[in-house]
Amino acid sequence: MPLSAVIVDDEQLARDELAYLLKSIGDVDVVAQGKNGVEGVNLIREHNPDLVFLDVQMPGLDGFGVIKKLLDKKIPLPKIVFATAFDQYAVKAFEVNAVDYLLKPFDKKRVAQSVQKARTKVEAGGPSSEKLETLMRMLESQKPQASKILLKSAGRLFLVNQKDICFASIEDGVISVVTSGPNGMEGQSNCRTLEELLDSLDPNLFWRAHRSYLVNINRIKEVVPWFKSSYQLRLDDKKQTEIPVSRAQTKRLRELFGL
Repeated sequence: MPLSAVIVDDEQLARDELAYLLKSIGDVDVVAQGKNGVEGVNLIREHNPDLVFLDVQMPGLDGFGVIKKLLDKKIPLPKIVFATAFDQYAVKAFEVNAVDYLLKPFDKKRVAQSVQKARTKVEAGGPSSEKLETLMRMLESQKPQASKILLKSAGRLFLVNQKDICFASIEDGVISVVTSGPNGMEGQSNCRTLEELLDSLDPNLFWRAHRSYLVNINRIKEVVPWFKSSYQLRLDDKKQTEIPVSRAQTKRLRELFGL
């Protein structure tokens, strides 16, 4: 009997590539594909597949969030193979009892190995959710909101709470971070990209309003209408800095504040 599988990935090309490889390997029947985490949860509930190929990094509900939703809704967990472009997720993937993980771009031989591992686990039987308690503890411990960020300022290194960060910007490859409050300061992050910095921040608190700016949603003091239906954000740092919202993020701004 072929394994039934669902592919969940926000990239069409990645879904197509994986479906093609699975078809060429054989022994796997892809019953559905989802383009985001919410779709993934619904498809898994609907099809109850043997195996799910789950992208780790998706906007909104990410791969780990999908698992948490499945557990919260008491939906039986399938065997899970994580797909990611970032190797650092591998250890975390195994901690949540994944069958395996695949690095992008996909390799046919590696995909075949994952399928074989999944088949062995399916045939061995037993619930996929046997490590539920460990999994829940791990997911809780991954919440980054309590962590601090290291900033360099005037030759000194400071640890600042995430909630005190007002915004971060990048110029000529250098990331500047501005904090608010009575001890507001400006320092430089040792991250190389805003994506890297965002990965270490609480996703419920920080938003990429523009390709050059990250903002703390709770530090937005005023939304200022700008020309051609665009907006600027006035923040609550000492300078009351105004930063632009890119056209691509205007919809997200409206969702955040009900504009």
